[in-house]
Amino acid sequence: MIRPAQSSGAGVARRHLLVINPNTSSAVSALLQKHIQQAVHQQADVRTLSARFGAPYIACEASYAVAAHAVLDTWAAALVPPQPRPDVVLIGCFGDPGLLALRQASAVPVIGLAQAAFLEAAQFGRFAIVTGGERWKPMLERLAHMLGFGDTLLGIETVAPTGAQLAADPLAAQALLAQACQAAARRFNAQAVILGGAGLAGLAEGLSSSLGVPLVDSVLAGARQAMISVANAGVATGPGCFDLHWQGVSKELADLGRPAADAGLSARRQ
Repeated sequence: MIRPAQSSGAGVARRHLLVINPNTSSAVSALLQKHIQQAVHQQADVRTLSARFGAPYIACEASYAVAAHAVLDTWAAALVPPQPRPDVVLIGCFGDPGLLALRQASAVPVIGLAQAAFLEAAQFGRFAIVTGGERWKPMLERLAHMLGFGDTLLGIETVAPTGAQLAADPLAAQALLAQACQAAARRFNAQAVILGGAGLAGLAEGLSSSLGVPLVDSVLAGARQAMISVANAGVATGPGCFDLHWQGVSKELADLGRPAADAGLSARRQ
């Protein structure tokens, strides 16, 4: 539960950070809530919401496509009064489903775990990625190019277990991910490595000392970049609604679209 807004000192109100978990796993949402609230500390109150439909874990193109819809739906549901209005939105998936769509519509900054991690890793030079789930490799390569990091990404090392499976057995995950991070740093001669995945939150701390290059935790990077974006207003914001008439979506999402009468009138004028 989100706590009431408090002052963080000098009369500055605490921010509200909305974290959207694009899958339906309450365990992943709890992990995100814990690590992101710890990361932002007194800067913001964190509220993490799970997708109301979709897959328990995003591990393929189909689940990714549905997750983008679920992100928009969760955001719309989060705006219904008397819930607190978010000051910034963080998409809690290393893959950022729905990022550009939500950024175009949202009236507040929107950041994703992958984009945040790319931004932080690129400060050290060219980077590699380690993540769970073999089918993520081409999806993340495409995302990196779309976000302007295609030339900065050296390569991706995937491990067979998904992020959800790794999160379920942290001790086994530590050993497997340590090997993968070391292999990625050596193979790609990377100046930094990203440990990507909502389910891998907090694991980078135990792996970084033996790696030899900076290791970026995508969840902690997301928390940091979310607070930077809202403080600096560095991410373009939209009107807070959609300029179209929705059909067959949730009431909350439909309410953020153009009314049916207006949509019909506009269509007749064209």
